[in-house]
Amino acid sequence: METRKALCDALASGPVSGPDLAEELGVSRNAVWKQVEELRESGFEIESTDAGYRVVSVPEFCGSAVEYGLDAPYEIEYHEAIDSTNARARELAKAGAGRVAVLAGEQTAGRGRLERAWSAPSGGIYLSIVLRPTMTPMQAPLLTLAGAVATTRALREAGVDAGIKWPNDILLASSGEKLVGILTEMEGEADRVSWVVCGIGVNANVDAAALPEGATSVREQVGDIDRRVFTQRLLEEFTTLRADPDAILDRWREHALTLGQRVRVETGAGDVVGRALDIESPGRLVIGTDEGEVRVHAGDCEHLRPV
Repeated sequence: METRKALCDALASGPVSGPDLAEELGVSRNAVWKQVEELRESGFEIESTDAGYRVVSVPEFCGSAVEYGLDAPYEIEYHEAIDSTNARARELAKAGAGRVAVLAGEQTAGRGRLERAWSAPSGGIYLSIVLRPTMTPMQAPLLTLAGAVATTRALREAGVDAGIKWPNDILLASSGEKLVGILTEMEGEADRVSWVVCGIGVNANVDAAALPEGATSVREQVGDIDRRVFTQRLLEEFTTLRADPDAILDRWREHALTLGQRVRVETGAGDVVGRALDIESPGRLVIGTDEGEVRVHAGDCEHLRPV
């Protein structure tokens, strides 16, 4: 996959000759030809001109299509359908992989927080990013916030009025219907993270009838989107946010639906009810209750109607 990603990067910059590609990639000209043929088989239309190889058209949605023109350092492992992108990403992470994104158009055994089933019909965008960040486990929730912000920004660029409900749901702002679920998993020791998998499931080009009650889709709101471009924008935004961790909380606040709301958060120690005041690093929700401010690290958040 590394050679394919490098080839896609080179081809995206314009016509390039076989010898130049071979030198740039550090492989033989025959290896370049084989990689170009694989791209053609995956749906790329590539011309051989006097100036070199030139991409005429790109397939709608596959791993190489997302890699082509992607301004982010991820290799894409694509599946038309898979049981769970997070499960596959965990396998890759445990085998030592990093900077890989497992992408699928359908999941047959998707799951959300607390082992809940996650509906993932064909036409969606199901993405699990394998990371090896330099951080402690206590800081890892920042990656969930970054994933939520990146996805919300991509949705807004697509014309969808989306916002974030603490901690990891993306909703249609006007109705509260769910558009996206995020599930972050990690492995590490007390002082360092070994790997993190940030899983993001987007109800993209999906009929609302195929989704559970309380959910909606991008198709239902604005029509079908270019899933390739959307995935690229999500990964690029995520990469930008990771490079500036101090900005993640501010960007999250910009898109938050929870702040200012009366909420009930179910925690292991009981329910916390009050007004959501702020979010603190690495993702604690600050709630103003009758007894004073309470900081919640994790839990199920429900937006309540005003009293």
